[in-house]
Amino acid sequence: MKFLDQAKVYIRSGDGGAGCVSFRREKFIEFGGPDGGDGGRGGDVWVECVDGLNTLIDYRYQQHFRAQTGVHGMGRNRSGAKGQDVVLRVPAGTQILEEDGETLIADLTKVGERVCLGRGGNGGFGNAHFKTSTNQAPRRANPGLEGEEKWIWLRLKLIAEAGVVGLPNAGKSTFLAAVTAAKPKIADYPFTTLHPNLGVVRVDSHEFVMADIPGLIEGASEGVGLGHRFLGHVERCRVLLHLVDGTQEDVAEAYGVVREELAAYGGGLDEKPEIVALTKIDSLSEELRAEKLAALGAACGRRPLAISALSREGVEQALRALWRTIDGSREGGGMNTVPAPEDEPWRP
Repeated sequence: MKFLDQAKVYIRSGDGGAGCVSFRREKFIEFGGPDGGDGGRGGDVWVECVDGLNTLIDYRYQQHFRAQTGVHGMGRNRSGAKGQDVVLRVPAGTQILEEDGETLIADLTKVGERVCLGRGGNGGFGNAHFKTSTNQAPRRANPGLEGEEKWIWLRLKLIAEAGVVGLPNAGKSTFLAAVTAAKPKIADYPFTTLHPNLGVVRVDSHEFVMADIPGLIEGASEGVGLGHRFLGHVERCRVLLHLVDGTQEDVAEAYGVVREELAAYGGGLDEKPEIVALTKIDSLSEELRAEKLAALGAACGRRPLAISALSREGVEQALRALWRTIDGSREGGGMNTVPAPEDEPWRP
């Protein structure tokens, strides 16, 4: 299934049904009179966060959504039925934006959340509604009100607790494939990953979701390469795993490039907890490994991890470090957490 994290769709709520002009014409009825019913209300347009989706691919093939028009009023004081609603089903983490792409309408982060994007028009009054003591045979009825219409943007920001970032070919997809059941594309050339991949990590009876973000290059925050579009997926992560390729010459420069792009993008990405790891250490000698770790440690200001997804050296250590950070942010009331209730004395 193709990954799609952005879509522009047209929505229109239903028009209200028209009121009816009708008079009683039954045989043997001494007094007739108006009996035109009111029109029904038009259908609404809703967006709902559902489980089982992780992409907006459904909106690649259908971009127009129109709710049903309300049923018109009928004689014998019969009111029209409400038009059928339209529900746009989206995955958790979807933002709804106005046509300008900047004004936020809603941010759906939990399964079951629903937001009304367009209310249906009210139905028109039938002629029975206008009957008065001085106007006992009105021959007028109201048309239904028009519904609302507009273009909106759907933008998905994956909800993953850990995000893997780094330059192209840093071993992000290989690491994700080694620790989860995900099967990302892996090859020996840059930009193999063209869209984010998700996987569930299990470590010491704990589970968390990890996202592999496509490689960042210099200028990614300004739209260079693939990084600018996918940096938004990192915004919801609790911790970042920054992988640096140990086989390249200057590991400190590689680390600095990614950090600069995270800071330039904004959104607090450069302030998130970060775990730095030197990858592909199975290709390095002991002396070269120590030299690379020292250079990377001087650049990031902490002791980096040394991992190899191929031999699984240091992988469990990295996963446990990620889980400790995630668990700490949960206890500290971080993003997407529910505050724990205050302790109360036991009651029978």
